[in-house]
Amino acid sequence: MGETTRVYLVRHGQTEWNKVERYRGTIDVPLNDVGRGQARALARRLQAEKDVVAVYSSSRGRALDTARPIAEVLGLPVQALAGIDDVSFGEWEGHTPAEVDELWPELHRRWQLAPHTVQFPGGDSLATVRARAGAALAEAVARHAGQALVLVTHKVVCKVLLCATLGLDDAHYWQVEMDNASFSLLEHVDGLYVLATMNDTCHLRGE
Repeated sequence: MGETTRVYLVRHGQTEWNKVERYRGTIDVPLNDVGRGQARALARRLQAEKDVVAVYSSSRGRALDTARPIAEVLGLPVQALAGIDDVSFGEWEGHTPAEVDELWPELHRRWQLAPHTVQFPGGDSLATVRARAGAALAEAVARHAGQALVLVTHKVVCKVLLCATLGLDDAHYWQVEMDNASFSLLEHVDGLYVLATMNDTCHLRGE
């Protein structure tokens, strides 16, 4: 077996638009008080991973504010990685699911039943996100071969990367989950990704 590269794939902490569901995407919604507490708890959990050599983040404030406490306890800078920015939901952004269902009923139904077939109006598709996020992951892994790194990103990005790791297409999008301030551990060895841990939230007990 070749050298193993470990990737802690992190979803940002809670925002008010997670608490009361609204499509976020490119809108820069900050962490709420719960989310900031979650970020600190996650940082304490990852502090034990002494061999982490890099912390990468989406450019969105909610991701950066989750990445900063992690980077601080590890004594590392936060580095931007544009490919792991959130999906663009286009015209859906800022709307609740109920509002989207009223304004785009057929497309919203298709998003629920066949997500891989949806192009968000004025925005991305899952395939677009998967391609750019997969390329960014590959770039980061190549840069830090045999080491460990943290990627702080968003629900959609996490879910399409988990599907890719498991050899699933985006039709299976709804069959994987990533909670706020959770992490999944991907291990890259001999050209393959192995899902070692998924949607770990043990550090959030009592938060």
